[in-house]
Amino acid sequence: MQNFEFYNPTRIIFGENTIPKLVEQIPAEARLLILFGGSSAERNGTLPEVRKALEGRYTREFGGIEANPTYETLMKAVDLIRTDKLDFLLAVGGGSVIDGTKFVAAAVDFEGDPWSILTTHGANVKAAMPLGTVLTLPATGSEMNSFSVITRQSTREKLAFGSPHVFPRFSVLDPTRTYSLPVRQVANGVVDSFVHIMEQYLTYPADGLAQDRFAEGLLLSLIEIGPKVLKEPENYTLRANFMWIATLALNGIIGVGMPEDWSTHSIGHELTARYDIDHARTLAIVLPSMLRARKDAKRGKLLQYASRVWNLHEGTEDERIEAAILRTEEFFESLDIPTRLSAYEIGKDAIEPLIGQLEAHGMTALGEHADITPDISRRVLQMSL
Repeated sequence: MQNFEFYNPTRIIFGENTIPKLVEQIPAEARLLILFGGSSAERNGTLPEVRKALEGRYTREFGGIEANPTYETLMKAVDLIRTDKLDFLLAVGGGSVIDGTKFVAAAVDFEGDPWSILTTHGANVKAAMPLGTVLTLPATGSEMNSFSVITRQSTREKLAFGSPHVFPRFSVLDPTRTYSLPVRQVANGVVDSFVHIMEQYLTYPADGLAQDRFAEGLLLSLIEIGPKVLKEPENYTLRANFMWIATLALNGIIGVGMPEDWSTHSIGHELTARYDIDHARTLAIVLPSMLRARKDAKRGKLLQYASRVWNLHEGTEDERIEAAILRTEEFFESLDIPTRLSAYEIGKDAIEPLIGQLEAHGMTALGEHADITPDISRRVLQMSL
């Protein structure tokens, strides 16, 4: 296991009827901006409940943050904050709204071009506004981490940044707020969480016994409850477990001291930026082919994954590895999430432009060994057709 430092300052307020506790977390004198996405937060009652909890406080609202939050929209929020001298942010929504709010928090007092926050992946962020969240869609883990992914619509770029300055101060997680979510979004959340775990777990053996067992437990739990969560939208036990698993999948705890591989995400971001495919669905396309293309480099962990997660013990090593990858594809497909580019009418003529985008963004040495070259990324995409 590698040396590590672990820091996560986010307070989690979990359970039914917890939104009223917002008033305890936000300073009484704060000039607050509430950020949200579309009309669903209003329709499902979350936004009205937030307003009620903050009655008597100074608040402004900013809606319209997209499913892939755009730089262009978020800079309008930055302008509003500067004009009205606001000093606290509250994200009400899923990972996209929270990611967008993190960027806004970093951009308000940033000196220089705010887009450079993304091109430097957050290295130049020295401070940020305080923020909290009310989570309505379990998926990204953004409610308890310091990462954000933003799209620049004008150039079709989708880049990530991270900074300890943008950890949420607190996050309210009420599973009942997820009951009205469309099935498609819930399925996306299951796959997004699954791949977050895989990118931290499925690299090479590094003697992180607790981290491995923790990751495997989360994967097994998602496999067990994933289809049920879709079929029983108002089952509190299922939604509560799913919500907490999605948070644990990317709050840093299973990755400490371990090698990580975010190549599937890097390629997936380019697919979303270029074709507007849901983020989780790009991951379902790329991950199986990535595992096949890097079968030898990941052999030890693939065999462990086959044994511990899918209970595969018969056959040669290669047969067990392929069976585990097939089981992974079948799990995604069981959630009605395709695992091939052809499902989105994307053919081989799309590959070179995608590779060009990876190269333009410096994604030329990906993976846990930094050995995923553009040639390997090209082969992954070819295998995903």
